[in-house]
Amino acid sequence: MIREKEFNGRPGLGMLLLFLVLFLGSIAGLIYSVRTGLGLGLLASVLLMVGAILGEAGLFVVNPNQAKVLQLFGDYVGTARMPGLRWANPFYSKKGISMRTRNFETGKLKVNDKAGNPIEIAAVVVWKVVDTAEALFNVDDYINFVQVQSESALRNLATRFPYVADQEGEMDLSGHTAEMSVGLAKEIQERLEQAGVAVLEARISHLAYSPEIASAMLQRQQASAVVAARAKIVEGAVGMVEHALAGLSARGVVELDPERRAAMVSNLLVVLCGGGHPQPVVNVGSLYH
Repeated sequence: MIREKEFNGRPGLGMLLLFLVLFLGSIAGLIYSVRTGLGLGLLASVLLMVGAILGEAGLFVVNPNQAKVLQLFGDYVGTARMPGLRWANPFYSKKGISMRTRNFETGKLKVNDKAGNPIEIAAVVVWKVVDTAEALFNVDDYINFVQVQSESALRNLATRFPYVADQEGEMDLSGHTAEMSVGLAKEIQERLEQAGVAVLEARISHLAYSPEIASAMLQRQQASAVVAARAKIVEGAVGMVEHALAGLSARGVVELDPERRAAMVSNLLVVLCGGGHPQPVVNVGSLYH
């Protein structure tokens, strides 16, 4: 495993002035040698000019949030991170790599959740390069590596949890988005560790049932909601009936035998639990005739 080591070279401004002075001096020496006919001076001036031009080729610029990876004939020398004009051996190759924060959104992946239901899921991953040597030398293409491993981790996450939990307290994709984001970011980071990439954030950006089962699952959710609502209504209605009977008995408004009590409870539950407005019925007889 190749790890990053910092190598910023020399400050470029001073080296630029030095090579500029050498270049101008070589021109002056060349003119003087031609005029005086000094062959040795002419050769020295030419060599000085070539050296000045070659030295200027070692100048390079490092922008903010950028790094330059330096190599000498394939051998990793170091990474320049200090921004500004820098100078290094002109034979070094200098490959730029961005250290800025980037984001990547996966496509809509069609997978089966833990319950076997086909769903569509997508995620947004925020990442940045933290080790330039690992990013360039440990993987073939670190950008493509981030994309492929992010989609793979998202698929794995979707298969380990149901879209909607069938049991109370069970983790699911739709109801525990914060926990899913933390788990997804952790899994992606483990896969990208060797590529010198840090995952800053990962969150699910799209989650839905596949079109072929979306209508059926919608009906199932609606039925579950109706059942839950009816259970809540019945629970409240029973409490209201108990309160009404207790109030009537405590105030002595009416004395109810068990049969009349049962009829009253039945009527109250019908009124309280019914979906529409109750229709009054006039009883011209009695409860027993």
